[in-house]
Amino acid sequence: MSTTDLLPLLWFGVIGFGVFMYVLLDGFVLGIGILSGFAHGEHERDIMMNSVAPIWDGNETWLVLGGVGLLAAFPPAYTVLLPALYLPLSLMLIALIFRGVAFEFRFKANRKFGWNTAFNLGSIVATFCQGVTLGSIVQGINADGAQYVGGAFDWLSPFTVLTGFALVAGYALLGATWVVLKTSGGLQQKAYGWSRMLLTGVIVFMGLVSLYVPFLDVDYAERWFGFPHALLMAPFPIAAIAVSYFLYWSVMNRREYLPFLLSLAMFAVGYAGLAASFWPHIIPPDLTIWNAASPPETQRFLIVGLAILLPFILFYTGWSYWIFRGKVTRDMGYH
Repeated sequence: MSTTDLLPLLWFGVIGFGVFMYVLLDGFVLGIGILSGFAHGEHERDIMMNSVAPIWDGNETWLVLGGVGLLAAFPPAYTVLLPALYLPLSLMLIALIFRGVAFEFRFKANRKFGWNTAFNLGSIVATFCQGVTLGSIVQGINADGAQYVGGAFDWLSPFTVLTGFALVAGYALLGATWVVLKTSGGLQQKAYGWSRMLLTGVIVFMGLVSLYVPFLDVDYAERWFGFPHALLMAPFPIAAIAVSYFLYWSVMNRREYLPFLLSLAMFAVGYAGLAASFWPHIIPPDLTIWNAASPPETQRFLIVGLAILLPFILFYTGWSYWIFRGKVTRDMGYH
């Protein structure tokens, strides 16, 4: 394989890794925000927010890496994606701003209701918009080369609404299992109950999305049901069933670490299954990772910066989670 063919593969992997890291790491923080509306009083809400206070803002680094990497390595995909998803992406960013501002200001406010509402609704709206964005990419975007030719609301469909609600349930599950990991006592027991109910919802949503995807495009149907492609896709539903079973078992047996780790694994399986559905397209149905790639000289130059930057991001992320490991109480965090 030539360098011209290899570099787009490498950059596709980098962008996919960056987006995946954001989904996992900011996913449970947004899940905390979603679940904060169900907390009993400020005491429980303080503990939940303190569990992510030292790490939440660093997670946005991965979102920036994915966006900048897409712009630099696959500019046609970027120029198609932004106008196609201008409304949900703008709403997502506004919601993330509300979430972030509420996170900082709530701990200093005497009257917390408004900030609690902003934190809760900001997390829900941002998550829903991310799910809609994912669904829009999977269902395909109308483009003529590197130009978007669809309408302002092409992103809105029953499938994208379904993926939006599915991601809300998924992030909430991540948040619930994170609370199990980081807390104790009554709040932890409540989080076990949340985890059990949310796992049921996530399984239902994953089933509905999996059934819907093959009907979006003939290529998807052939890939999932045609021989021999179906044999290559079979490990994904099998893995999803296995992870779901062990996640349910770990919750029912009151494990502390396994529920969160298996929730991450469930996202990994779903993420990989969706990526396999439309590979090698970066923006279905027309833009592949090769015809959307920037010139090899550009991608080669960017690799140098990535090789310097990425180890620092990984080190900072790992170090921050290691430093702030262990259980959290109300007295830890912002004051």
